Amino acid sequence: MPTSAAYRAATRHQELGSDFYDIVRPAQFPRHILRYRNQRWAERVGLGSLSDEEWIDHFGRFTPLPGSFEQPLALRYHGHQFRTYNPHLGDGRGFLFAQLHDVQDGRLLDLGTKGSGQTPWSRHADGRLTLKGGVREILATEMLEALGVETSKSFSLIETGEELERGDEPSPTRSSVLVRLSHSHIRIGTFQRLLYLDETDNLRKLLDYTIRTYMPDVWREDGGDRATAFLEEVCRRVARMGAQWMAAGFVHGVLNTDNINVTGESFDYGPWRFLPVYEPGFTAAYFDETGLYAFGRQPDTLLWNLFRLAECLLPLAQQSSLEQALTTFEPALHREFARAIMRRLGLRSKGFEQDGVLAKALWTFLHESKAPFEQTFFDWYGGLPSAHRAENSPSADFYTQPFFEPLRAALGTFDSAPEVRIDHPYFARPTPCTMLIDEVEALWAPIAADDDWSAFESKIAEIRSMAGAYRADPAK
Repeated sequence: MPTSAAYRAATRHQELGSDFYDIVRPAQFPRHILRYRNQRWAERVGLGSLSDEEWIDHFGRFTPLPGSFEQPLALRYHGHQFRTYNPHLGDGRGFLFAQLHDVQDGRLLDLGTKGSGQTPWSRHADGRLTLKGGVREILATEMLEALGVETSKSFSLIETGEELERGDEPSPTRSSVLVRLSHSHIRIGTFQRLLYLDETDNLRKLLDYTIRTYMPDVWREDGGDRATAFLEEVCRRVARMGAQWMAAGFVHGVLNTDNINVTGESFDYGPWRFLPVYEPGFTAAYFDETGLYAFGRQPDTLLWNLFRLAECLLPLAQQSSLEQALTTFEPALHREFARAIMRRLGLRSKGFEQDGVLAKALWTFLHESKAPFEQTFFDWYGGLPSAHRAENSPSADFYTQPFFEPLRAALGTFDSAPEVRIDHPYFARPTPCTMLIDEVEALWAPIAADDDWSAFESKIAEIRSMAGAYRADPAK
């Protein structure tokens, strides 16, 4: 049982009522081997004092956390999957296990699962998660957090001792259950379900709950104004998320409406990738044959999804007001992209216009040169004072070419941000920490062959070293 005085459990999602979820039972697993425990975030939510056995009891056997839900909740939602509407979705291999508060800023946070067993929404699937899938999600969230992307946190991974059959992995393969920490699991698809079922009262109920719980500053007394202000806020948050992905060179892979939550936090990672070099057509999922969710199409896809959210709000607000709210997205995307680039380069902002000039120069250089994506950010972190490091970089030849000169000129107009330490030990190495697909496979290979987790554990330590070099506490 948690003993920290800071531990604050909650049951807020139950306020919505049984129309929004199904009470379910967790799977009973034959084994429970703790493979990953996010102690840093355990401290942030008041669970740092749990012993490993207590940890397994809560996050492997799913004994309820005192003060939160007595039984897990499988959430109901629909969604567009590759732009085809699917009314048969919902939490098919996960559930909302508990809610609690971040002890630093008071935010309500969800503990949600992946691989915790069958639910009414499993659609004949086994409700399980492969161990490799769990490892991949940890690597994605750790890397994104280090790069300043607002993301869910992989909280726990427990191997569960079952053998699973999968078409996209050598089978049988090992099983696991993952717990992730997220600001919200309310998705665009949660609203879509209520529109599809013509449940206007529940649609209004969900809207009001979401605003009061996650964005109280946008509350308006008039119902139509409230819906419009909500859509504007979601547009801003989703734009920020998309801009952070682009600056990180990240491809989510499956941008279905059920994978976009309204608080604008990246979550639910499947076939993700990081760019080796700038390539707008780079895709993550082998089944994305048309490149619908390619790297360069992510902003347009997010806006398409936001249009679907606007459609859900038509019973509550005027169409013209909702259309106007959607225009919030594009300027927010540009503003947040410039901000993300400045953070990634460790530079002091000079205002949106000048920051945007630098961001454009960087993007043009990456496009024309095909220089290694992450290496470029690493070499020029801190701006021109890092030129000595760039001169000794494996990418040094790229910086002597004419196509680099506009970027060099732009960098010369900026100072390092006050918190930047270009003398940090991380920057003494010749290459940055990366997370390319070949590296992921190399980390998995010794686990699969010999149950050797040393390379995986070393990689997590390396990522956290990078995070400490860029900023002690990256984005939430």
